[in-house]
Amino acid sequence: MARKAFARFGLAGGAVLLASLTAVAGGNAKQELKKLNQLTGTDPAQHALKALLENKSDGKALIAAALPLAKEKEKLSYQASLILALVAAEQKDLPASETFFRHCIKQAMKLQSVTKLLQSFGGLIDVYYENKKYDETARLCQELIGLKTEDGKERIVLFAYTNKRTGETDFYEGDNFNTSEPLQPFVYRQLAQTLAKQGKYKEAHEILNNLIKQSGDWRDRQLKGWLYREAGDYTDAAKTYEDVIERLRNDRQMSSKERNAYVERNQYILSNIYVDLDQIDKASEMLQELIKAHPDDPGYNNDLGYIWADHDRNLDQAEKLIRKALDEDRKRRKTDPEAEPGENGAYLDSLGWVLFKKKDYKEAKKVLMKAVEDKCTAPGDIRPPRRRAQRARRT
Repeated sequence: MARKAFARFGLAGGAVLLASLTAVAGGNAKQELKKLNQLTGTDPAQHALKALLENKSDGKALIAAALPLAKEKEKLSYQASLILALVAAEQKDLPASETFFRHCIKQAMKLQSVTKLLQSFGGLIDVYYENKKYDETARLCQELIGLKTEDGKERIVLFAYTNKRTGETDFYEGDNFNTSEPLQPFVYRQLAQTLAKQGKYKEAHEILNNLIKQSGDWRDRQLKGWLYREAGDYTDAAKTYEDVIERLRNDRQMSSKERNAYVERNQYILSNIYVDLDQIDKASEMLQELIKAHPDDPGYNNDLGYIWADHDRNLDQAEKLIRKALDEDRKRRKTDPEAEPGENGAYLDSLGWVLFKKKDYKEAKKVLMKAVEDKCTAPGDIRPPRRRAQRARRT
């Protein structure tokens, strides 16, 4: 959650160095809130956010002091409200988080700012979705879909569009501007995901089918693949991701670097769907292709090693791949100031599994006991490591 909080300010958490707020200890919450309310600029805001995320008691004190102000006009700045909304979300105080986000939304609407509306309304939707509050998420999506922000002022508005034949961007004139309109694809995709989490797959597919008819955006097809997989329809999921990969490879409107990154990401997901279908040869081939492009990627090495071990294939090579994943992960942890100390429990678990398969039970037990110590390994989450490896790669 903390990394996503930083991401909502547009920069990674690693870019944040020093806290700009002093301690709130000693009953100085009102004084510190005044400082927070006077912050301008992204960097100072991120410094303040980092400070409050690291010191929970300070965060709670400022939230308590600021809540009354968030219910009044012009008493709390957009920047301060956003910081406190994210801090409250991190502390699982969802009612307070929504109060601050709502304050941000009102200011975003007043400013007719698409960016701020996405940051605030989208941020609130994300918070509820991440906390598995799907009823609330769906409610917020519907609210944003129906939101009208026109202020009635006469203006000429330029709308951008991409010429599909030439790939160039051009503009056309309109006579009104609804700030929420550019956010419609985002919110409909989020609503489709939310409905899927509620088991409403038919409604989710209808939303995505409409999006595909309107724009043909590959992201909507990718989301259909996710939806099929979420419903346990692995065959259609595989077909959909195969189609997405082919479309991406033929897309000439993005740079080769961007295109390759999207193709590889979808190949990685597809490799896991092939495992769901017990098509181990296809999964292995796809992961080998990814490893050829990125030989030092720990996730790819771990996944292929685990898949082979789990199906009693190439055990010696599987062990080498997993050990390489651990080595590369150690190197990355040394250069990442925010990385947790120790070793990746998912990769250790994979190593323990391949050692077990090779009947080296003593060493396997030692490694598996060490895997349990990893902080990202939840109780009962030790099998299967491939699933947890996916999560480790995304965090």
